[in-house]
Amino acid sequence: MFPSLIDAVTGELPPFTAATILSQTRVDGWLAAMLLLTGGCYLYGVHRLKARGDKWPVNRTIMFVGFGLGSIALVTLTGIGAYDTTLVSVHMVQHMVLGMVAPIFLALGAPVTLALRTLPKKPRALVLGAVHSKVARVLAFPLVAYAIFVANPFVLYFSDLYRQTLEHPWLHEFMHAHFIATGCLFFWPLLGLDPLPGRWPYPGRALLMVLSVPFHTVLGLTIMQQKNLLGGDYYPSLGLTWANPASDQVTAGGILWAGGELVSVTMLAVLVVQWIRASEREAARVDRQLDREEAAAARHAAEQATAQATGQAVEQPSGPATAQPADMTSLTPHQAPEYDQRAATS
Repeated sequence: MFPSLIDAVTGELPPFTAATILSQTRVDGWLAAMLLLTGGCYLYGVHRLKARGDKWPVNRTIMFVGFGLGSIALVTLTGIGAYDTTLVSVHMVQHMVLGMVAPIFLALGAPVTLALRTLPKKPRALVLGAVHSKVARVLAFPLVAYAIFVANPFVLYFSDLYRQTLEHPWLHEFMHAHFIATGCLFFWPLLGLDPLPGRWPYPGRALLMVLSVPFHTVLGLTIMQQKNLLGGDYYPSLGLTWANPASDQVTAGGILWAGGELVSVTMLAVLVVQWIRASEREAARVDRQLDREEAAAARHAAEQATAQATGQAVEQPSGPATAQPADMTSLTPHQAPEYDQRAATS
């Protein structure tokens, strides 16, 4: 809550409206600096690729910088961030964006892939080492990430921890970072384009996405039907004449329920599209391999016919070379040197 929001006449906060979202925008603090730094590093990486003649899909830049970082800024640096400790419904919008919307767009921006294609050899090895570390393997394992993603909101809202985040600004900021990190752990292995260890096949990812839908329904309905207020007497103690904490909590539960299902179903559709495109790329790769084998067989037959006519011996062709995998999402640190030339740009 910003002190500047207090009305000098009434002595209380003005009502939350669409106008306050813009009027209370504040681009300062460590979060704004981190967003600018992250966006700047990403754009510099894209610039380096283009400077050496390589391509980087524009849609990835839009996903990461525009929708990913942009959505984080929207709910933390504007009036939504100013009122996130005043109305639980505003907090729930912020929760949904930080925990579900922003991580999805960040993952679709493929920042790890960009880093591996632009960093020098030693920093690139450090990135690959971190991605393939034991800690990353455990946290990014889909079932572990799913358990963290599902359990965290229940632990937060149905304990005294939520009240503490409202009363302590540093803990409140930590909660924001925790929402983003938890969302990234869950969505990155499911929808992301970066090289990650132990990635599940598409049917497993789709199943995990489907299993995440009921959790939002249960949590949202529980909050809507709960008689006790989230945060105890914190919201009534604010003394806002224009807000009813009980009805606002019902609105917050509805936002979590409807918003969670909408995002989950939409992301399931995105996953299915990725699955179809991956199948098409694999089919095209197999077709190319078969064409090469048929061409090699035809050449060998022609050489054999020529040799028989001239009485020369023909060397038997060796077996077909093993094709490189089309999916570059399971790279090991030993494959770092050639990653820059073979990384997918689709």
